Amino acid sequence: MGLPLDSSHTLQTVVTRVASVVVCLVVRVASVVGRVHSGTGNSKPPEYVQWVVIQNLAIDATGMTSNAFLVVGPPGVHQPATDDDGATGQRVLVDCGANFDAPSAVRDHVDELDAVVLTHTHPDHVGTLPDLRAAFDVETWGYDPTHSVVDNELGADETVTLGTERFETLHTPGHKDDHLCLFGRESGVLFAGDLVFADGAFGRTDLAEGDRDELVDSIDRLREWVAGDLTEIHTGHGRSITNEPEASLELSARAARVR
Repeated sequence: MGLPLDSSHTLQTVVTRVASVVVCLVVRVASVVGRVHSGTGNSKPPEYVQWVVIQNLAIDATGMTSNAFLVVGPPGVHQPATDDDGATGQRVLVDCGANFDAPSAVRDHVDELDAVVLTHTHPDHVGTLPDLRAAFDVETWGYDPTHSVVDNELGADETVTLGTERFETLHTPGHKDDHLCLFGRESGVLFAGDLVFADGAFGRTDLAEGDRDELVDSIDRLREWVAGDLTEIHTGHGRSITNEPEASLELSARAARVR
């Protein structure tokens, strides 16, 4: 079983524009985020139509955990998503969290899991991995292939299939040396891990491998990388950012500079 890495950009999901308040309601009631775009910030042109189905499996978890985003195709599919040309997509977890029944949460939405992609390897982001490996015989992709939880290397400036879209990778150390951000340039969806959070917050730098100067540099590079294309941010903890995400990144950049 393998996860395709290439430089093509395949786009096969439907983006529906609704007000951001509706997005927030959908998140809270259906435990689904990212599948609907608010149309705020840098919205795509009217002819741009795409499915982006992203579900936070850890949203109801009570223990210490990161978010765990399942990315698939159109809502309700239990087989691998396919694009308009019939190519098979990937059912992927972006981070898998800790201290909850991740296999059961996955099976609430899909029958199988094709891969786990890690933004970084802190324990709260990888704690359910043994259970997922046992349940789905699934492999992981991450920045540091020498780490025990990383089966396959996913380096900087590569692309990885999530659902039916190609996401680009950016190496963003500062919170942890092996930290990656993932960006779907066609949908405008960003997985930011623990680099930044809502309301101008940013990742801790007081843990091992933390470095405030590196974090500031990573946020600056991230802002330049997504400028003009960003529509929403899914963070490693807390709520997703669907309203003015570039402004939120700017707040985080400013806050991280305050010592």
